[in-house]
Amino acid sequence: MLKDITLGQFYPADSVIHRLDPRVKLFSTILYIVALFLVNGPVGWVLVTVFLAAAIALSDVPFLLMLKGVRAIWVLVVITAVCNLFFTKGDDILIQWGILCITGTGVRKAVYYSLRLVFLVVGTSVMTLTTSPNRLTDGIETGLRFLNRIHIPIHEIAMMMSIALRFIPILGEEADKVKKAQMARGADFEEGNLIQRVKSLIPILVPLFVSAFRRANDLSLAMEARCYRGGEGRTKMKPLKYERRDFVAYGIVFAFLAAVIVVRVLYLTVWGV
Repeated sequence: MLKDITLGQFYPADSVIHRLDPRVKLFSTILYIVALFLVNGPVGWVLVTVFLAAAIALSDVPFLLMLKGVRAIWVLVVITAVCNLFFTKGDDILIQWGILCITGTGVRKAVYYSLRLVFLVVGTSVMTLTTSPNRLTDGIETGLRFLNRIHIPIHEIAMMMSIALRFIPILGEEADKVKKAQMARGADFEEGNLIQRVKSLIPILVPLFVSAFRRANDLSLAMEARCYRGGEGRTKMKPLKYERRDFVAYGIVFAFLAAVIVVRVLYLTVWGV
């Protein structure tokens, strides 16, 4: 499952999205998530779909690679859909079977919440797939630099986040290697009930944790050997600087968020949904 996680992976290309300042992509992703949780009707979902489709098209990242991250959360999507479908109360009952009841409100919420999870994963994948870990670190550090005034160690936080994101695909590859090695030794991960399958993962998890701690130790030794002392007084070889396309991107994202807010207000005041 770890190998299906696209978070932290970088797809090299020379697209418009790749050339944007990382601060623009970080802030735009936050606004996209806000808009995603404001959507409450078909018109809003059309706006979000068009915006996300345009971002994917401009990124030059294969669409199947974007959808790969959804495979890692399909269980969560199914649980979300089932819970909303059968446990949402409403007056518009469609099917009544004993204590189980399916309402029109439940169907609508099951679809909307499931789509919200899928769009959330795909939308954040656009940012990570088009931004290298180093640029992402620079964007977080520069964008949140004002928090240094209240003694929040932004450089250290940005460094930890970038290292964590970078370790996700590495651990995925490592887990796949360990699983294949265990299968070559006769391990079976497909047979048995749920408890037996969980127990069969122990031969994978133990070496994976040992490898993760070993990599973390090697990384810390390498940073100490290079006299790493944090962000104070450090300069950058490629300092971040806004360009015209970055301001255009800001304008598009703010216009998208404003449109979503207007549609939500109309749904609440005019249509009463």
